[in-house]
Amino acid sequence: MRRALASALIAVLCLAAGSAQAADKVRIGLLKLSSAAPLYLAKDRGYFEQEGIDADFKFFDAAVPIAVAAVSGDIDVGFTGFTAAFYNLAGKGGLKVIAGTAREAPGFQNTAYVASKRAYDSGLKTLKDLPGHSVGLTQVGSTFHYSLGLIADKLKFDIGSVKIVPLQSLPNVAAAIKGGTLDAALTATTTISPVIASGDAFVLGFVGDETPWMLGCVVASSAAIEKNRKLIEKVLKVYQRGAEEYSRVLLKRDADGKFVRSDEGDAILGIVSKYTEQKIETLRLGLAVVDPALDSADIARQIAWFKSQKMVDAEVDADKIIDKSFVPDKPTNPK
Repeated sequence: MRRALASALIAVLCLAAGSAQAADKVRIGLLKLSSAAPLYLAKDRGYFEQEGIDADFKFFDAAVPIAVAAVSGDIDVGFTGFTAAFYNLAGKGGLKVIAGTAREAPGFQNTAYVASKRAYDSGLKTLKDLPGHSVGLTQVGSTFHYSLGLIADKLKFDIGSVKIVPLQSLPNVAAAIKGGTLDAALTATTTISPVIASGDAFVLGFVGDETPWMLGCVVASSAAIEKNRKLIEKVLKVYQRGAEEYSRVLLKRDADGKFVRSDEGDAILGIVSKYTEQKIETLRLGLAVVDPALDSADIARQIAWFKSQKMVDAEVDADKIIDKSFVPDKPTNPK
């Protein structure tokens, strides 16, 4: 009997070891942002493991290095934002957009337009007042820069009428607004919220309410897709599962359009807090819509705008950098 039990135990251990060895390691590049919540959720709750994936998160400080790492083979899949530099890199070939991530959408306060107290007290009260003022953002050609371009087009003022001040990081933007050295800024709500709470900044609006657009994407190199297509498909399956759970729980609203707080939602935010190192109450302020579906028409519009600003090469073509075989194509919801 003892021998039988010992043999059974050895067999179980061997099977477990075999399963562990069978797990495919996937290097995933991402930023420490709440928009990556579906990935954090999937990692924490074992969804990757259930698909036989050993997910290795590689955190980056900016969007473009993620795309560079995908092309070089340092990561297998990247979750990043659309920027001018990204489009120029993708346009050279070898990099494909395979799914969507965060979106700016009505009712969601992911990205804020803010005015410093000094500028607000001097008359900068609305978005229409932006011309003639300095506007801080992380980098020229960033997602914040594009959002500024969208509001300029919507309100029919020349983007050249504002002084764009690139400060390289979100904390730098927040510090400049708090110190009053900037008139205004486009920045992440989660980062600027303490400055707003202190009375040193005033919200002029939110990008999602004014100009909805597809903010980010999942990318993989053409070589990785050819070599590991089935594995990438499994990664996207896990990501979609996490996105559905995130949306169902955290983005739920009541009949009045207000967010519904729940114990399950707080538990998910606790997971996101662990990975992003941001407080739960701060994260709740800037929840973003996350949708794996693509919006190829919006990507084409982005490229056209960046080309008009001489920031993207003329030969960059949306159709050539998008691979629609992984997830469906669905347009951004209009306001």
